[in-house]
Amino acid sequence: MISLSEVSISLKQWLTDAKKIAVIGIGNKLRRDDFVGLKIVRDLKGKLPEHVMLIECETTPESFIELITRFDPSHILILDAGFFKSEASGIQFLRTPEELDPLTSTISTHYLPLRIFCEYLEKTLDVKIAFLVVQVKRTDFGEGLTKEVETTSERVKKMLQQLLPANTKQ
Repeated sequence: MISLSEVSISLKQWLTDAKKIAVIGIGNKLRRDDFVGLKIVRDLKGKLPEHVMLIECETTPESFIELITRFDPSHILILDAGFFKSEASGIQFLRTPEELDPLTSTISTHYLPLRIFCEYLEKTLDVKIAFLVVQVKRTDFGEGLTKEVETTSERVKKMLQQLLPANTKQ
């Protein structure tokens, strides 16, 4: 399993030439741990500089294409829940949408597959797109993250608060 410090190093490198960053939270608050991407974005509101746009997309990121395009980010970081070979609350950093595969898949509560959403943005903008994916424990109906995923959510939020302002070039 990859550690949060390894994710932090990879994310810092990926952000090296960032000018404007869109951070997109995806998930469903009624599906327990699937809410993790949205929760992180909500917890970051008001804590990052204006050249970092936070977007709560829920399960329809395609509804925010116009907003994202107008912001014209150099980097898009998508925060989502997923399934991969890890214990609950594990985390993966995927540097490109092509790294999404059946073994590292985000939860299929999205109306449009994320690969298609990302392909469109890559063709429309000169942008780098990456994913932070948190391994879920429970995705049954209900509200609230499991304890393990809640802990990871808080750690990811703190990591992003440190990395995002420090790695942007205006």
